[in-house]
Amino acid sequence: MTLSGKKALVTGAAGGIGQAIVKALTDAGAAIAATDFQLEDIPCNAAIPGDLTDPAHCDALPAKASEALGGLDIVINNAGIIRRGVITDSTDDDYIQSMAVNVEAPFRICRAAIPILAASGGGAIVNVSSCWGVRPGPNHPLYCMSKAALASMTQCLGHDHAHQGIRVNAVCPNEVDTPMLRSGFGARGIDPETAIDNLNQSVPLGHIAQPEEIADVVLFLASDQSRYMCGALLEVNGGKPVI
Repeated sequence: MTLSGKKALVTGAAGGIGQAIVKALTDAGAAIAATDFQLEDIPCNAAIPGDLTDPAHCDALPAKASEALGGLDIVINNAGIIRRGVITDSTDDDYIQSMAVNVEAPFRICRAAIPILAASGGGAIVNVSSCWGVRPGPNHPLYCMSKAALASMTQCLGHDHAHQGIRVNAVCPNEVDTPMLRSGFGARGIDPETAIDNLNQSVPLGHIAQPEEIADVVLFLASDQSRYMCGALLEVNGGKPVI
């Protein structure tokens, strides 16, 4: 799968999945504009640090990436946050932050990117949703509803902009072995290694996803190998259902 000559914007580039996506796309030949809070150790062609809860930052990202790279062909809306707990334990800030990062930021970035992609003959947008946004699980209502919104937006945009040569698809992981997952266990007083071992035993393939296993699917959706796919939600779960 070659992306030689392609230019890509990747959000959440400093996270576990984000770094794997940047590497996969770079190895395939793409030039990368990366955005996150801190990007000092992220190898990319253009670093655009910023806060995705800032509407102005999101609105400007595609144009900045296009200017820095000399064009824009691919947009990866990877950034996301998890707020855990039942709804009665959820705060207004939990809601605001979840919707800002998981829904509003991709909305704004897609809205700004689509005219740029269309003007150059098309491109690919890959959103990172979640199995939990397709088949909601327990005790994560904010995460589930925000990722469901992203999945639904993906299907809508896949239909609405296919005629412009813009393919919009989503990858929907289950648990992924990232620093965010491990820190979540730590915050709840659970040993991360023990928790990961337990999760591994719940997956038919024998282990929860490594970031590279998600990045490979993102690469597929960004490449011409998926040229006849639009509005698809690809669950990448090792055979494990949401329970």
